[in-house]
Parts: sequence; C-alpha cells; structure tokens
Amino acid sequence: MRFNMQHKNLYLLLILIGISFSNPLYTQTKIAITIDDVPNTRVFKANNYNSILLNKLDSLSIPICIFVNEGLIYKQDSIFKNKELLNEWAKRDYITLGNHTFGHSKYSEVGFEEFKKDLIKGEPLLNSMAEKYDKKIQYFRFPYNDLGQDSLAQFKINNLLKTRNYISTPFTIESADWVYNYIYRYYLANSEWEKAEEIGQLYVEASLDFFHFFDSLSMEKYGRKINQIFLCHDSHLNEAYLVEIIAHLKSKKYNFVSLEEALLDPVYAQKSNYHKAKGISWMYRWMKTEEERKKWMKKEPDISEIEILFKELSDNR
Repeated sequence: MRFNMQHKNLYLLLILIGISFSNPLYTQTKIAITIDDVPNTRVFKANNYNSILLNKLDSLSIPICIFVNEGLIYKQDSIFKNKELLNEWAKRDYITLGNHTFGHSKYSEVGFEEFKKDLIKGEPLLNSMAEKYDKKIQYFRFPYNDLGQDSLAQFKINNLLKTRNYISTPFTIESADWVYNYIYRYYLANSEWEKAEEIGQLYVEASLDFFHFFDSLSMEKYGRKINQIFLCHDSHLNEAYLVEIIAHLKSKKYNFVSLEEALLDPVYAQKSNYHKAKGISWMYRWMKTEEERKKWMKKEPDISEIEILFKELSDNR
C-alpha cells in the first residue's frame, strides 16, 4: 500500500511539473537586444580610445542590432579613430546595423523636410561599411522614438521610410537607462563610487522588473510571451552593467535572437493606434484606447525616486 501511494504521489508530482512547463509562463522568451546612439565617441575618448562595451559584447555570442548616429563621429577629437570605432562595430558578425539619423533630431520638432535631410545624411558612411562587410541597412529607429506629433505626420514619414526600404524599428521594453546613466556619470565625476555602484545595481534591478512587467502584460493581452525587443544605449552605464543584465536574463531562460527573428512574431504586424510624439513602448501603441494605455502605464515598475533625483541633479548642474 505504501509502495502504491509513493508511486501515486510521484505520478501526481510529475503531472504538476508537466503542467508547469507546458504553461506559457514557463516557456522560453525570445528577446532581441538593440543599442541606440552608437558610437559613443565621448566615452570612447574617456576610455583612452578603447570600447569597453564592444569588448564585453564580444564575449557573449548573442545577436545585437545597433542604431548609428554618424554625427557622433564628428563631436569628439580624432575623427579617424572614431570612424575606426564604428568600423569595429560594423565588422562583427553578430552585429546588425541600423540608421538612427545623423544628428539625432526630433521629428515632431524639426518637421518633415529637416528630418528627411537628417535621415539621409546618416546613410553614406553606414552604407559603405555595410557594403564592406556584406551587410544590409534595412532598419531605422526614430530618435527619442518620436514618430511624429499626429497621424498625418506619421503617415508621411512612414511613406518616406518605405521608399528608402527601411523598416521602422519598434521596441517593447526599455528601462530609462539614460536617466540612470546621467546619475551614474554624475557620481563618478564627483568620485562618489559607492553611490555610482548603487545606481548601477538599481538600474539592473529596474531593468529586470520591466522585463517581468512586460512579459506579464504580454500574457494578459496575448495569452503568451511575445518576442520582446529591448532598447538601451551605448553609454558609460551600459558598459558597466548591460552584460550583467544579460546574464540575469540568461539565467531566467531568455533566448537571445536577432532583431529580424524577433520581428517575425505576428504581434509586430499590428497597426499602431497611438499618434502622439511621446516615445512609448509598442505594447502601448497597439492598445486601442488611451484609457487602457494609462491603466497599464500606472502599473509599471515605480522609478519615480530615480526620476526625482535626476531632475534635482540636472537642475543644479
């Protein structure tokens, strides 16, 4: 009798384990990592013309898509070295190249004609490097994820992108890394090393919280985990902590895929129902009403203390 009960209990346990792993909450999530504002020539110069972030990414063996601002090459000394830095990014097999304009202009502020010029100005060097390494430039990301202030402006620019064979690149997850980066750099500049480390760890924790939040939103909206696209920046902060975030995600069974593969998820075929300039996640853009958007935004991980600190430090600058 005891033998049968033990087998029965084992059988029930195996059933429960099977149910758990068949549940979409426990399935592997696909994620594409995208990095904006490459190359960060300011950090490159500060590091004695060494790209720490790129060197760290070399060890990961995961696909990365970068969005390039050519204008950054001319904002620091040694243009030749800066071009070589971009060349180093471009030559990596795991790197996909995308256009992020020349001067990082904000579409809703500069208007169509100026934005068009900035987009086209960001192509020559990028295209030459793509040709050199047998790659293609098919992805474009709007600076600030500002797609235009209304539906007409968005329609107009989307037509331009189509004529130039670009895919307007979405994102689903970001964790305000530019806010954390500002504070992190402030503390480093003032030799407050412990505070800088604390901000770095808060950034890692917040990023993981945002991943959990948007996966949960995905389950609520679609009944499954969609292919996520993470947006971050080439920055001092990420050269120190992006690899740590990726390590945590690997431990949580995330599967890192190319941007091209991530975009194969049918959710990305949905139309945007958001026609304002604010650069929000596509998870919100697909929602049909502003009420639904606001409801979910209020549930996001709370980083208000970090935002207040950012404002205090930037106001006192």
